[in-house]
Formats: sequence, C-alpha cells, structure tokens
Amino acid sequence: MNCPRCNGFLETHIINGVAMEECVNCRGIWFSKDELRKAKDQADPDLAWIDFDLWKDPEKLSAKSGLSPCPVCQKPMAQIEYDETDVTVDVCPGGDGTWLDNEEFEQIIAVLEKELESKTSSDYIRTTLQEAGELVRGHEKFASEWKDFTTVFRLMEYRILIEHPRLAASLDAIRRGIPFQ
Repeated sequence: MNCPRCNGFLETHIINGVAMEECVNCRGIWFSKDELRKAKDQADPDLAWIDFDLWKDPEKLSAKSGLSPCPVCQKPMAQIEYDETDVTVDVCPGGDGTWLDNEEFEQIIAVLEKELESKTSSDYIRTTLQEAGELVRGHEKFASEWKDFTTVFRLMEYRILIEHPRLAASLDAIRRGIPFQ
C-alpha cells in the first residue's frame, strides 16, 4: 500500500499486538478497521472504556470530503475533525480504516486523557452506573465489560478522594489503625 499523503511506501509494524501501517516518509499511520481502538486501548489501559467514536457528538462533528485516497480502496476519504481538536482524522468511506498524520495519534490520546482528568466524581458515578448496566446488556464480551467497569470504578474512587481530601485522610488513618485524628 502507498501513503495517501505523499505516496510513500506503507510499512507494517506490530506494536503491542496491534498492526498498523506507517509511511516511511511522512510517518503517517494507517489503521485497518478496528485497529485504532485497539491501539488506543494499548496506549493507555485507563482509556479502554472510552469508546473512540468520531460520530458520538453530531453537534461537534465537522466533516468534509477529502482529496486523499484510501490506501485500500482508493476512494477519497472523508475528513473528520475530532471533538474540538486540531486533529483531522481521514476515514475510508467503505470502512476499510482510518488515516492519522504524524503525531495525531498522540494528540488523540492526550485529548482522551484530558477528558479523564476533567470528569467530576458525579460524572464518574454516572459512568460507573452505565458500565454496570453494560455488564448485563453490553455488546462486548463479559470480561471486557468487567474490565471497563472496574477501571471506571477505580477512577471514580480516585476522583472522590481527590475532591474530598478530609475523607481521604480519614480513610488513610483507618487503614493505618488510627481511628481518629
């Protein structure tokens, strides 16, 4: 396959079990179908429960027809600005995959990590309840849903302790065997 940006050769790399094709010239990356999600999950396991969904907020979506051809089917890819960032993701109209220019993957990971840090304890409580519901009716395997639930629950605990330092100090004192300070 050739790069949709500079027509350079796309070289296959397997990183943490995820296959991707990287341009030897411009360092852009082609992710086949579900490989972008897998790469995101490997980059930061705390992000695995966040679905990388370019279409999740239609009011924030900015899409236009692109000129770059899909490396697989050669049809022009759609350009989608990802969630109020400077990252423009190129998507194959036939669903063959996603193209990211050099360093855009890292920018997306940074945006998702910022999303984790900006959530309040109330946000995490709501999300924990949603993840608990997905344990029962989720579309993924139970083990995957359980992992997502436990990750969100752990992040909720951290956020509550950050927002309530006196509670954190009291729990620490109990843990150390000192009932009151």
